[in-house]
Amino acid sequence: MHLILASNSPRRRQLLTDMGLDYEIRLLEVDEDFPAHLRRAEVAEYLAARKAAAYTEGLAADEVVLTADTIVCLGDDVLNKPADVAEATAMLTRLQGRAHDVFTGVCLRCGDGREVVFSDQTTVHFRPLSPAEISHYIASAKPFDKAGAYGAQDWLGMVGIARLEGSYFTVMGLPTHRVWEELEKLGALPTRG
Repeated sequence: MHLILASNSPRRRQLLTDMGLDYEIRLLEVDEDFPAHLRRAEVAEYLAARKAAAYTEGLAADEVVLTADTIVCLGDDVLNKPADVAEATAMLTRLQGRAHDVFTGVCLRCGDGREVVFSDQTTVHFRPLSPAEISHYIASAKPFDKAGAYGAQDWLGMVGIARLEGSYFTVMGLPTHRVWEELEKLGALPTRG
């Protein structure tokens, strides 16, 4: 099967490349609103499935599209991508010195009608961060494309994450272990000699 990555995320692209998978990128604009009654992992799965639904019409029978969405949750609050410096500062101020959960939802939709939707959770423990550290990170990394206003692979992840419970790659935006397993079940992995 031919893998289609429907994501603009450079992190997801790098992870698939590092996994040794060949893929093509296709991008469509998809509304990322979600019903207010959804909770935590349901939000990530809903958004991943919603994104995949936009690609149904254009998929050939031998294609599988991979969509994903990562959310950061502090308790029941979903922290999306910050709109500006003030919002990023507020998010990181709330996250510092505490544990929070990161959920990445994934949808694999095949051109033949098969679909798998799943999510993976990682709990992230941040050490206390000073206002100067938060300001430095926002000014240098401009994390406005990242849920929760940070990237685990960035400076703040390196100096701020005290420990993880779960997969580092889930925090980066793609639970690679689960993606591999599900692609294998679908018969969508390349044959290895």
